[in-house]
Amino acid sequence: MPDETDALQVLAAADRLFNDRGVQAVGMDSIRDAANVPLKRLYQHYPSKADLVCAVLAQRDRDVRSAIAEFVDARTRTPRERVLAVFDFLLDWFEEPGFRGCLFINTVGELGGTSDEVGRIARSHKLAVRDYLADLVAECSLPVGLADQLMILANGAMVTAALHDEPQAARQARAAAEVLLAAAEERDGSSA
Repeated sequence: MPDETDALQVLAAADRLFNDRGVQAVGMDSIRDAANVPLKRLYQHYPSKADLVCAVLAQRDRDVRSAIAEFVDARTRTPRERVLAVFDFLLDWFEEPGFRGCLFINTVGELGGTSDEVGRIARSHKLAVRDYLADLVAECSLPVGLADQLMILANGAMVTAALHDEPQAARQARAAAEVLLAAAEERDGSSA
């Protein structure tokens, strides 16, 4: 069990440090110190920094997708509200102390040209979130292609909120999402 605990401590410390400073600015010694795990044990769990970066992103993928679904399920009733709740989730996230943007976008920005695996994990995450949005859009009986537009709004809000330290980017993206939903409803003659 100590080995599993050590691995989780390393993963949590790396996630925090990568989020706060970026991947390239954080060395394995800093992660070791933050996790309070011997360097030898750290390398037993994660033989390279690249392995650790991929493990952090894989864990972040699971955590983010679960958090979005829980938020949406807990706060909404109608299919339309469920779509818009994704943007309410973003606002809550953007308002958290220490918000630095999307770790997937940031990491691809740092390593995307040098790490195919980072790009693959980030694409997989973004496609999974897009698929979740497509399911929500389908619940509204609207064309699932609307999910692509909503995903662009969400990603744009993430970048804007991080670059400008402006959590309200989520509200602006939500307002744009409402316009897209209304236009799709009018076009399809539905009222989700």
